[in-house]
Amino acid sequence: MRVTAVHQDSPLRGAPPAIRLDHASFGYGGRPFTEGVNLSVAQGEVVALLGPNGSGKSTTVRGLLGLTDHIAGSVEVLGTPLQDLADRSRLGYVPQRHTLSSSVRSTVREVIATGQLASRPWWRRATAADRATVTEAADTVGLADRLDSDVATLSGGQQRRVLIARALASRPDVLIMDEPTAGVDAANQVVLATVLRRLAALGVTMLVVTHELAALRGIVDRIVEMDAGHVSFDGTPRQYAEHRAAVSRAADAGHHHHYDVHHHDDEHDEPSGVLLSGAGPMDGPVEDGES
Repeated sequence: MRVTAVHQDSPLRGAPPAIRLDHASFGYGGRPFTEGVNLSVAQGEVVALLGPNGSGKSTTVRGLLGLTDHIAGSVEVLGTPLQDLADRSRLGYVPQRHTLSSSVRSTVREVIATGQLASRPWWRRATAADRATVTEAADTVGLADRLDSDVATLSGGQQRRVLIARALASRPDVLIMDEPTAGVDAANQVVLATVLRRLAALGVTMLVVTHELAALRGIVDRIVEMDAGHVSFDGTPRQYAEHRAAVSRAADAGHHHHYDVHHHDDEHDEPSGVLLSGAGPMDGPVEDGES
């Protein structure tokens, strides 16, 4: 993988941000849905992107991937303007909804290998190095022993890990994940959290769209919250817990606040302050949560 081993609390000094948005606006059909978004993600940093439905977080992520219109402001990836980024495989993407159809028989190895198609001509056969990268990606997510298994036989949590491995197979500099733990049972959320901790320890830069901060405890360096197309909060997990506590106190006092942090459709949100519980990263191998 194209990663640099840095401590997650110490982003690369002097290096350009992995992602930099300066008053950026994205939208559809030339009409902005987000406006004036300022966001910087340092190399080696793990950032959680939060917000209610319709807040603009998905539009922003899709804009980084070139799937929505970049209408205004500047957007850079690793110091290169987005419009000049020739190698889009530098941005790895893990979608929320998996696309591993049971109607098409594919092995885990074959699905992970499709992640390399964007960076090599379709007619060129996979090299030994390509095959080694596939194996490494599977091992990173704890599926090295399932490479020849049919993906249709895997659980939802395992399939999510296949998608992470597929993104890693393109050797990205930045990994963007959309709700990686959504719809996954508690046991497999623990497994996925172990995978994300392993990636963070490797120095992989991650931008994670999520509602489930509890699953990312000890992994996230910063939390960015969006509301109505703008960034409404940007700070550390501790600052975010203090922010939520202040919002809760204001609500208890009967004061109106412009944004209810519980306003979303996910029913597995973490309790206020859970990021400060002191639980550390989990050690040991990745193991399946299924019985």
